[in-house]
Amino acid sequence: MSALLFRNVCFTDGRRAQDVLAEDGRIRAIGAQLTAPDGAQIVDGHGFLLSPPFVDAHFHMDATLSYGLPRVNQSGTLLEGIALWGELKPQLTQQALVERAMQYCDWAVAKGLLAIRSHVDVCDDRLLAVEALLQVKQRVAPYLDLQLVAFPQDGLLRSPTALANLKRALDQGVDVVGGIPHFERTMADGGESVRILCELAAERGLRVDMHCDESDDPLSRHIETLTFHTRRLGLQGRVTGSHLTSMHSMDNYYVSKLIPLMAEAQLNAVANPLINITLQGRHDSYPKRRGMTRVPELMAAGITVGFGHDCVMDPWYSLGCADMLEVAQMGLHVAQMTSLTQMRACFDAVTVNNAAILGLDDYGIAVGHPADFVLLQARSPEEAIRLRATRLAVVRRGRIVAQTPAATASWRWRSVRACSRPSRTSPVARARHAVRSTAAAPPTSPLCRRAHRAARRVHGSG
Repeated sequence: MSALLFRNVCFTDGRRAQDVLAEDGRIRAIGAQLTAPDGAQIVDGHGFLLSPPFVDAHFHMDATLSYGLPRVNQSGTLLEGIALWGELKPQLTQQALVERAMQYCDWAVAKGLLAIRSHVDVCDDRLLAVEALLQVKQRVAPYLDLQLVAFPQDGLLRSPTALANLKRALDQGVDVVGGIPHFERTMADGGESVRILCELAAERGLRVDMHCDESDDPLSRHIETLTFHTRRLGLQGRVTGSHLTSMHSMDNYYVSKLIPLMAEAQLNAVANPLINITLQGRHDSYPKRRGMTRVPELMAAGITVGFGHDCVMDPWYSLGCADMLEVAQMGLHVAQMTSLTQMRACFDAVTVNNAAILGLDDYGIAVGHPADFVLLQARSPEEAIRLRATRLAVVRRGRIVAQTPAATASWRWRSVRACSRPSRTSPVARARHAVRSTAAAPPTSPLCRRAHRAARRVHGSG
């Protein structure tokens, strides 16, 4: 495999004027003014930010790009979205599931998103979505890591065949045990589902990622039960509570007890800013609750907190484009994390924190690690978030798999000479100006070359 040398880049830790040499799919050297091997491909980084790839710790790839099928979510609520998904499931085909997931993976790679944890619904006895996403996982492996969570969308105990189906999905190769205790019929059933699922994960040596307390109800406290079973079964560091939106509405005194318990159990937490701010607070008049969990407080307690995209163009969310910088930007705003340290923590929430939650080995830009990174048209993490920076180059295993031209703009102002005869139009009014911006070109990787066409088709443009 030929060598790849990035010259003159900066890193998220502040180091500048650095070179990165990749050979045989791994990073061989990092430093200033490295010697280029014979035949190496050389990329001038122009001082821009070389970042580890983006990671999404919470997504639903089985539902992505299904917006409008069978109809649009009129209320914008979580419960109508679940009902819509229930209406769509009998109409699903494996081919359609694979095609939509592959389109989304195209978008992801083009945006430098090279690892995704996707929940997959196991409450369809056919397990169509499971089979489809296992196929997608294999097909996209050269370009991105896809980790799957067996997710009983209709409730583990509420749906008669959910537990058996979940075990079948794990037997077929799904990676993580999921759950949704707040959607069970009673609080007691929710707690029981947490126990069953954690014990199943412990028996099989698997991780747990549970939709937990995705509600505005401050009395939805399944995260406490999840914390208890995590410690009881020795699952510390392997369990994630996703959403945790009820914590936004909980009594401060109770939270002062809860967060230390979560930290003690080494629980991970994933907030989904775009979706939490959209779905939560729908039953409020004014003031409306933001709904996102207590991100700064969780981080301050030493809990690993990640941000997920959650949904893109599906029954729950009509927007999205696989851009984890958009997710970080929304998380920054909703959590009011505007100090320099906090903005950089939001960048970490879509990179290193999510990688830790997924348990990715050798993640990050370091000698000996896989040569996976993204060249961003920005000079710091906070600037990358502010600009939602262009992904100039995306590298996977030492090979450039996607490129986008730099975003540029030029301003031209041509003054008009004074006319010798009177005119009804002033010279200023007759002056011409133009702003020219270069739009992002379609990505050029073997996987991503369909992304531009797919985006235009889905959004109805062009």
